[in-house]
Amino acid sequence: MPEMIQHDFFFNDIKAIEVLDILLVLLIVFQLFRSLKGSRAFNIFIGALIVYISWLIVKKLQMPFMSEILDRLVSIGLIGLLVVFQPEVRKFLIVLGRRSSIGKNSFITKFLNYKSLNKYILEEDVIEEITIAIRYLQEKKLGAILVITLSNSFGFDTNTGHQINGTLSAKLLETIFSKSTPLHDGAVVIEKNMIISAGVVLPLSQNTELPSNIGLRHRSAVGASETSDVLVVVVSEETSKLSIAFDGKLQMNVPLEDVKKQLF
Repeated sequence: MPEMIQHDFFFNDIKAIEVLDILLVLLIVFQLFRSLKGSRAFNIFIGALIVYISWLIVKKLQMPFMSEILDRLVSIGLIGLLVVFQPEVRKFLIVLGRRSSIGKNSFITKFLNYKSLNKYILEEDVIEEITIAIRYLQEKKLGAILVITLSNSFGFDTNTGHQINGTLSAKLLETIFSKSTPLHDGAVVIEKNMIISAGVVLPLSQNTELPSNIGLRHRSAVGASETSDVLVVVVSEETSKLSIAFDGKLQMNVPLEDVKKQLF
């Protein structure tokens, strides 16, 4: 009986805000674990977590010498972690600043979806270069397919084209899709701020619900988006109109400003 009373007192002492606090910490740790798993930063994260847990245990056990040592490690280590995880921290802040607080593109929605933590974030100057190139291609009525990777998940072979591995620029994109170059009929694959390859042959979609009047560019754009985490922008050679393929779905006659918003 006394033991049951002791347990009751223990649970009565725990407040709802403390339970919420613990759950939020566990959620953050869990999301970090899944987002960093498989990367070079994963072992650093595990090591830092072990040091922090050891520090908490040592403080609880009131071990003064070990507490002093681990106190120094934790305080100095925090600055070190910010340096080591600088790209991840920067990516986190960009996502937080770009997205609104509600809706399907909200930070909270994306945070709870662990797959989004592995997604690429395009820099504003890269988006601007892509926008300039698309506008030029529209004005010159040059057909084009731009495959913009959203993560490192690929379901098609980029080796079907020619490896470029060059820094992305509007001029380079304009040159590739010029009718005088042998690469203009294929797709360009863009990863972060790099053009990985050009003249890439994309898989054709077998979706029977697609409009029957669309051409090979649009079918291959949908096919790429069905198998990979990509956003595909198609510039029609005949009409100069823009289409977007994402997650196996095709949007046609999309204004350039809407395309630009999709890239953010």
